[in-house]
Amino acid sequence: MRAVTPVVRQSCGAFWRGRWTGLAAPALVALTWPLAGCRAGRTQDPASVRADAAQPGFFTVPSNQLPHLRIARVQRASWRVWVRTTGTADWDADQTAQAITQASGPITRIVVDLGTRVRKGDPLLLVSSPDLGNAISAYRKARNRLDLARRTLDRNRDLLDHRAIAQKDFEASQADYNDAFTEEQNQLAALRILGVTEKEIEQADHPDVGIHPELAMRSPISGTVVQKLVLPGQLIQAGATTCFLISDTATMWVQGHLHENELASIHAGDAAEVRNSSLPGVYHGVVSYIGAMLDPATRTTPVRIVTRNDDGLLKKDLFVDVVIQSGTKRDVLVVPTSAVLYNTENFPFVYIEVSPGRFAQRLIKTGAQQDDEFEVLDGVKEGDPIVTQGSVFLQFAEMTSR
Repeated sequence: MRAVTPVVRQSCGAFWRGRWTGLAAPALVALTWPLAGCRAGRTQDPASVRADAAQPGFFTVPSNQLPHLRIARVQRASWRVWVRTTGTADWDADQTAQAITQASGPITRIVVDLGTRVRKGDPLLLVSSPDLGNAISAYRKARNRLDLARRTLDRNRDLLDHRAIAQKDFEASQADYNDAFTEEQNQLAALRILGVTEKEIEQADHPDVGIHPELAMRSPISGTVVQKLVLPGQLIQAGATTCFLISDTATMWVQGHLHENELASIHAGDAAEVRNSSLPGVYHGVVSYIGAMLDPATRTTPVRIVTRNDDGLLKKDLFVDVVIQSGTKRDVLVVPTSAVLYNTENFPFVYIEVSPGRFAQRLIKTGAQQDDEFEVLDGVKEGDPIVTQGSVFLQFAEMTSR
């Protein structure tokens, strides 16, 4: 039996030495069975067994395997405060407008549909309205009175120069002209409110051109038609019927929430990253608004992030994850993410080097994560040497050594 023992120990040592470096997590799981076989056939040195029994929780790594481990000391770092929250995407209310007609009547034709890109002033629908005929008629009458008042004023000015009329008669004609000019401007403004273009106004100046009662309702802003609320033939009321909702979706809002303990860290202007697991890439935005009151049910305050949406993939009511990068910094104790493992109860731990070549598990309490580092709240102190590379192997080596 003593002749068999060295052969089995050499086989296990060769097995580990051949598979130490570049060992991936899936491979480690697959190796559990053969490791168990090695363990079953291994005969330990009696002195080693006594040492393990005297100091439970510690295990020794052979000196020829130590170069494969990377040891680093727990250190402090100055972290910018990051606040993680969830939110929903929404249209930018500052870039969204309702399209409401200023004339009453039935819709004769709808020009656009959902998803149509429009520019400011583009026609959205046509409505047949007597309001347009009345407005053009009133404008023509005002223009006629203005022309008459101008000719009368010019004639009376000439008569006054020749002392053919009294001063008061000239002043009366001048007042008539001013009144006629004011009336003409009022009627012109009414046409523009209805959405009549300058070209159509020029046509209205010609009394021999007939009045066309069909009026185009035009887009108030440039953007995309995101809601269509009317049908052909529907009777709409001036100033009351919302026909479309237009939004420039190149900019979106993200509505999130902040907890009470996060309010002091976040300010308007802080950078934010918006992600959705179903969408590629990251959307970069800025905090534009923090609410003035707390929701009594959730004890949270609303926060609004404005972000670009050039690819158009952010849709209204889409759930997103948000990371707000505060300008506030704090001093934290950190360890690399590669050093942190989880036991069978899903508690995080690290391997700490208690003496050269001897290691032990140390449970830790983790906080936030930034890039490739974990914040450590409890379990280790600054300067403790921990394993940052090869800790996965140590976990399996410890299991097989029990």
